[in-house]
Amino acid sequence: MLAAVAPLTGIVVVAMLGVAFGNGGGMVCSFLAVTVVLLLFSVGYAQMSKQIVNAGGFYSFVLKGLGRPAALVTGLIAMIGYNFFVAGAVGTIGFFFQSLVGELTGIELHWFVWALACVIGAFVLTRQGIDFSARALGIALVLEVSILVVFDIAVFVRNGFSFAAFDPSIAFGGSMGVGLLFAATVFVGVEATGLFSEEARDPHRTIPRATFAAVGFIGVFAAVTTWAIVSAVGAANAGSVALEHAATGDLVFALSQQYLGTALTDVMMVLLLMSLFAALMALHNSATRYIYSLSRAQILPKALSSTRRNGVPQRASVAQFAFAVGVAGSFAVLGLDPLATLVPSMTGFGTLGILVLQALAALAVVVHFRRAHDHRLWRTFVAPLLGLIGLTVIVALAITNFTTLAGSDAPLVALLPWLLMVAIAGGLGLAAFLRRHRPQIYNGLNTDLERFGLGDDRTHVSGAVRQGDNAHPEGVAGAS
Repeated sequence: MLAAVAPLTGIVVVAMLGVAFGNGGGMVCSFLAVTVVLLLFSVGYAQMSKQIVNAGGFYSFVLKGLGRPAALVTGLIAMIGYNFFVAGAVGTIGFFFQSLVGELTGIELHWFVWALACVIGAFVLTRQGIDFSARALGIALVLEVSILVVFDIAVFVRNGFSFAAFDPSIAFGGSMGVGLLFAATVFVGVEATGLFSEEARDPHRTIPRATFAAVGFIGVFAAVTTWAIVSAVGAANAGSVALEHAATGDLVFALSQQYLGTALTDVMMVLLLMSLFAALMALHNSATRYIYSLSRAQILPKALSSTRRNGVPQRASVAQFAFAVGVAGSFAVLGLDPLATLVPSMTGFGTLGILVLQALAALAVVVHFRRAHDHRLWRTFVAPLLGLIGLTVIVALAITNFTTLAGSDAPLVALLPWLLMVAIAGGLGLAAFLRRHRPQIYNGLNTDLERFGLGDDRTHVSGAVRQGDNAHPEGVAGAS
């Protein structure tokens, strides 16, 4: 999950856009506010994850709490949102590889060539399994966090941190709603811990811990580093300064040059490239597992549920990257600037979709535990409900400010949120069709969830999934 967030990418790209177009120096408070909302959400998420071991993420949560029609809606939104997000990530990595490698080495290649090379590399590495991916992404994470910590310390030693960032006139100034949206974008992939539960050794214990740790770390780290940047440029002037650098995305590098010098700034540029590659791998992993989960349930073609011997979805991975490359390639053929067109439109809608998923999952947690008459009111009702309210507010802000989030007021971009309505109608229509004409598939949605749910022998259940993957060329779908 932390790799999907990619702290350096989150600061250099997302946080600075929030400062520029949101509430300026108040982005520090925006990060803290979103952190509180997601920690409240995580309380219920952790309790639900102890009952469900399934690669479906939010889809499986909604299936458990709200039923099959709502789950199909969730699955379609998840699939569309994450696939759009990966397409945007392909454009992001292509743009920054073109600009930073060109600046550091003088090598000039088209952004789509760099993007394609990165996709091939990510495809090869993600096929090695969750353990390999975790090690590779973990190294990138440590390095990028380290350089930002050094920057934070340098700013603190030279200037100190300005508490003007917490002044109400700044915190609530500008467009706080847009600031909250960009802050929420940094947390995209919050459920990635649950997506890998079938591949984890002890998911009932590690998934809740990982979720809390990830949300807390991301929130505090993003807030502190943004605070350092705001302090360096002045809290009152942060918005205007960030806006001047928005087109090139180089504000953090300009400050690094001032506080860390040329050598460490060059290191930061290289680490940003590593961070982008780590994010591409992690987001691809998440998108792939949604495709895999839906294909295993026979909502998508069953052939996409094929897995490798290490349990990694195989054909779903190919399909996911084929889609992302196809979308990015179409922008390249048309000669469009990726940072101005592809990236904001795809990641903007991806962010909106994932925020909706989080809200649906929070609702599912509340409904499920109320139906079960669970007596742990704080963990299963109060905290999840507060998280739901906060997420609903952020979703409303995302829809009303979508053109700002997507960086374009083009008519086609403004229409993207309507894809959510298409997914809702499609999911409900598909549920009605399956219930009437394919009852074995419709009933099998619950069977699939129960088969990987909480069992008496948790280790055995998780291990059985892997053995099934190895025994059947079609992976766990072979047992469906």
